[in-house]
Amino acid sequence: MNHDDRVEIVDALYRFGLGQDLKDRELFASSFAADAELDFRPAAARWGAEPPLMTGRDAIVDTILALFEGRVDTTHQVTNPRVEVDGDTARLTALVEAQHLLSDDHDKHALLKNRYDVTLIRDGDRWVMRRVRIENAWYTGDPVAIFG
Repeated sequence: MNHDDRVEIVDALYRFGLGQDLKDRELFASSFAADAELDFRPAAARWGAEPPLMTGRDAIVDTILALFEGRVDTTHQVTNPRVEVDGDTARLTALVEAQHLLSDDHDKHALLKNRYDVTLIRDGDRWVMRRVRIENAWYTGDPVAIFG
């Protein structure tokens, strides 16, 4: 694996987090393959929620941005990235700390520390996420107030 691949692979997860934080649809969408799958079910199960498996870049972007638009402010931090490359596919594991605050009342929040397991594919010079599985290690606050 060359250094540029590692940087670009981790950058896909950075685009995912920052795209949400800035409410930047184009940046957020740039992190996903067209046929992407995002599985937040393992994380949500920790507080009893049962969201659907999200499939397709446009559906994922629409769902997540609509859930937060005008209602929730976020900040994401990515740490401990580990990368394995096999030709034009890669696997990335990382820890992501995601703070979610109700826009009108920052006292209502959910701070999540999640484990990400991501499969990526090469898309030209860029890597994009094809499968994202998110498991929650711990949380504080009230995820139900944020996610429903």
